[in-house]
Amino acid sequence: MSVEPLASLDRSTLRERALDALRTAITSGQYRPGEHLGEVELAEHLGISRGTVREALRHLQQEGLVTAGPRGRLRVNQLSPTEVRELFTVRAALEGLAVTEIVASPGRHEAAATLRGALSGLADPDADFAARLEADLAFHLLLCRLAGNSMLVEAWRGLEGRMRVAIMSGEPAGSPVMMTGDRHAPIVEAIEAGDRETAVAVVQQHMAAAADHFAAETARS
Repeated sequence: MSVEPLASLDRSTLRERALDALRTAITSGQYRPGEHLGEVELAEHLGISRGTVREALRHLQQEGLVTAGPRGRLRVNQLSPTEVRELFTVRAALEGLAVTEIVASPGRHEAAATLRGALSGLADPDADFAARLEADLAFHLLLCRLAGNSMLVEAWRGLEGRMRVAIMSGEPAGSPVMMTGDRHAPIVEAIEAGDRETAVAVVQQHMAAAADHFAAETARS
């Protein structure tokens, strides 16, 4: 495990940068689900105090990326297959609400055009797993933002850490098929058509397929 040293940073930004560094290490797969995160080791790698590392890890616990294991030892969170299915069920509800509000809004056509533009990030066949993951999550976050409901966005962002854990729990080679533009285009098409029922149904089908895929991946890990 290696993370860039942070000792040279100004003290006022040290905590935020340590948090960013650890979050990136987890969400990029550098630290895998279930892996122990030792304060002493991390402090040495980052060149910062154990107290600063402890604060960053506490924040990551709140985000759902880190959890306490036996005897309070912190590790990268690892969701069970049941938790993965529950996560995508909640996502289906949130994003179903998002498409409902977009279809009903006067800016539906503009929103659909914006979403169609975001599909390009999912269409690059040469993109690596990390790039595909970011493009996939960016599309779904954009969907929520275009609904114009700040509480909806906040609820979605509160689940983002667990989304990343669920996706990173399996083998990266098997996940890109879930992140293609073709799988996301029907959502945009239903919004363009102003078809609320179809839009919600497509989102539910999208999330159900993702739940099946990532729950199975989690069970194998």
